[in-house]
Amino acid sequence: MLRIAAAIPAYDAAASVGAVVEATCAQVSDVLVVDDGSHDDTAAVAARAGARVLKQETNQGKGAALLAAFRELVTGGVTHVVTLDADGQHLPEEIPRLLDAARAAPGAIVVGERQKEGHDISATARFGNWVADTLLRRIAGQRLPDTQSGFRVYPLAETLALGPRGFRFDFETEILLRAGRARMPVVGVPVRVHYPPPDERISHYDKWTDTLRIIRTVVRLMAERG
Repeated sequence: MLRIAAAIPAYDAAASVGAVVEATCAQVSDVLVVDDGSHDDTAAVAARAGARVLKQETNQGKGAALLAAFRELVTGGVTHVVTLDADGQHLPEEIPRLLDAARAAPGAIVVGERQKEGHDISATARFGNWVADTLLRRIAGQRLPDTQSGFRVYPLAETLALGPRGFRFDFETEILLRAGRARMPVVGVPVRVHYPPPDERISHYDKWTDTLRIIRTVVRLMAERG
């Protein structure tokens, strides 16, 4: 039987994290927010909304926040963790779709494949996602659904056994590549998402630094295989 928790990495997300936590608590009873060195009231807002909060005093990156959550949860007997972002892009009401897939394949990583039709997404972003998906699928040797989506269900013990080393936005890419190499199943489930108007979107992803970090991770993993 799966024992499920949710993990939400959050950085300066006081404006959005409360609503995300409340909606997530309606789907999963155990919600852990990792405040990744925020300068605002992220931790307090998340706690008032019903989450347990793990606070990192300095910003260490999304991957480091997720790993901290995984290690905290696995010691408490959690077997599977749902991950979603604190900005409201991922819709907590879609969580049951991911959990149904996790119950059907408990050893798999389940990825929410974002349905982007009808959303105002730049051609550059769409092309970048397409390139990333195509390249990473070739490297992994299997189909990888929506490699840039952070809305996922991870089997905790199996995921930690992959030995991820990325601490920032490269973490999620690295996990899928390591899963592909280990012949660990990766299952995609179509999910709805919310994209605010372009002028209201807040992202901590640096298109140069973080993209180069992901490329460096891919090259390192290719060298390890060689």
